[in-house]
Amino acid sequence: MSAPPEAASSATRAAGRRTTRLSIEGLHKRYAGHVAIHSLDLATREGEFISVLGPSGCGKTTTLRCVAGFEHPEAGRICIDGEDITGLPPEKRDIGMVFQNYALFPHLTVRRNLAFGLEMRGIARAEIARRVEAVLGMVQLGALAERFPRQLSGGQQQRVALARALVIEPRLLLLDEPLANLDAVLREDMRVFIRDLQRRVGITTLYVTHDQAEAMVMSDRVAVMLGGQLQQFDVPEAIYLRPRSVEVARFIGRSNLIEGRVRAIVPGPGPRPVHAVDTALGPVEAAFHEALEPGRAVQVTLRPEAIHFRTDGPYAGRVVRSYFLGSTVEHVVEAAGGQTLLVQTPPGGRMPEGAQCGLAFEPGHAWVIPE
Repeated sequence: MSAPPEAASSATRAAGRRTTRLSIEGLHKRYAGHVAIHSLDLATREGEFISVLGPSGCGKTTTLRCVAGFEHPEAGRICIDGEDITGLPPEKRDIGMVFQNYALFPHLTVRRNLAFGLEMRGIARAEIARRVEAVLGMVQLGALAERFPRQLSGGQQQRVALARALVIEPRLLLLDEPLANLDAVLREDMRVFIRDLQRRVGITTLYVTHDQAEAMVMSDRVAVMLGGQLQQFDVPEAIYLRPRSVEVARFIGRSNLIEGRVRAIVPGPGPRPVHAVDTALGPVEAAFHEALEPGRAVQVTLRPEAIHFRTDGPYAGRVVRSYFLGSTVEHVVEAAGGQTLLVQTPPGGRMPEGAQCGLAFEPGHAWVIPE
């Protein structure tokens, strides 16, 4: 569903190839005594695709609305390319936004929906026509330009909303759960389409979602928000493999958390210090960003797919339950010290319930979270 080269070229011209940096400093927002955002700091690079990921009520949409100008923070600054826009009204911020419900005008055709915002800005007719044709090609809706929103599928409406946000040539693009109302298959197609389009146009993008797969697939970096606070801001691989808190480890995917204490620093294969950790499971080696002192209480996080069944594995266990999930099988294993582990294997590696097993994992797959 990617845009053809000629449409992408026109789209690039329509969006002006402007590269923008967004900076959020000390943002604080409260509703009726409830803190929605607490001292949020976040800065993008030029042309970056950032996902703000978190559960309902974590403050991610409020953050987006503050950036757009629909909400006003009690404290903090929002800057675009160094310009403080915190006090500007929405129409003065030069920002395009796509809403969860698309917010299309039902009585206007696709073409008129795209032209409306430009007309309100007093753009010349010839320029409006040029921009509209460019974005219609960009989202591959030229053949549907005279249809009304009610005559379009959900995915087509979503593309119209995206085109309407881009046709004004914004400095920044904001998307608030834009795929939430689509079915699973179309959602997968559209996340690839949006990411490909963003790369072609090169516009700095802030994308709000509760869907971990969306955030991991689409983003240059992911900002994980929980309870109104930014928990971690990093590339998707680091968020998944090296969570900075127990809360992030629990929220992102499935994770085994094993309590323990650091015994010593031991030689390891990579640049990060490897810790020998004493746990109920047995001694475990796990890495961290920096060396922790012996005796430090920690949690060791280990993803289910990193654990393998092996007859000579150093850890013993018993398979309590197993679930066939299509592309994988998830096993619940009771290991030493009453530790319950999730173990994920390909379908061909399914172990029978009640089976005694050995467990192992490759060095570098275990990660330390200090308590």
